[in-house]
Amino acid sequence: MKHRLVAADMDGTFLDGRGGIPEGFWDLYPRLARAGIVFVPASGRQLATLQDLFGPLGQDLNLIAENGTVVYSEGEVVSTTPMRARSAHAIIDAAQAAPGRMEMVICTPTMGYVNSPDILDEVSTYYHRVSTVADLHEAVDDCVIKVALYSAEDAETVAAPLLRAAAPEERAVVSGKHWVDVMNPEANKGRALTQLARALGVEQRNTVAFGDYLNDLEMLRAAGTSYAMSNAHPLLKEAADRIAPPNTEAGVLTVLESMLA
Repeated sequence: MKHRLVAADMDGTFLDGRGGIPEGFWDLYPRLARAGIVFVPASGRQLATLQDLFGPLGQDLNLIAENGTVVYSEGEVVSTTPMRARSAHAIIDAAQAAPGRMEMVICTPTMGYVNSPDILDEVSTYYHRVSTVADLHEAVDDCVIKVALYSAEDAETVAAPLLRAAAPEERAVVSGKHWVDVMNPEANKGRALTQLARALGVEQRNTVAFGDYLNDLEMLRAAGTSYAMSNAHPLLKEAADRIAPPNTEAGVLTVLESMLA
């Protein structure tokens, strides 16, 4: 089977244990291009953050950002999937009334809005364009694509149930031990992969996906061939066609090298 599009989650999958691009990628990327393989970062991170991270590759990038709510191809945003404004307002109210520390980022395709300096250290890795507002409700409009919530407690057992109850029309996806993303239920990385493949003229059976956490599940199911990292959540390992070495050992690069061999 000829692989033509490779989508890789970032944190815990493609990036190394320190959150950096693994050594060897910059030399590998042009070899993938010469072989006719499009490499696509697919992340819960902000579009601007991915553009900064992969800036050396030039403007003709293909990116899946904000857990699939933003799809970017060759210099322009080709798809966004906004959530309901009323849901965003309900999430803000529920999180601010909840016990324990919960901080939020109200996400639009171009900006993330926060209302506390306490969260800036947590979000700076994932959101490079951030604006502080006095009241998060003021940042909510029809362009909101996601509410990202940081919980000091476990996201899967504490924060996610709270958010699902507050915004039943949306979908709450656990994206890390302390992070939950709430989005339009139609939005996910799998749908974004399908949209991007169609835009690039790539058949779904010729796509490959790598992931490690629950927000990658639909992407693995949508891909022609799927890899869960050896450090992945158990549910991803069950869903994947194959297991890749851990991100701390440049597992994605190892598999890509084998594709080119």
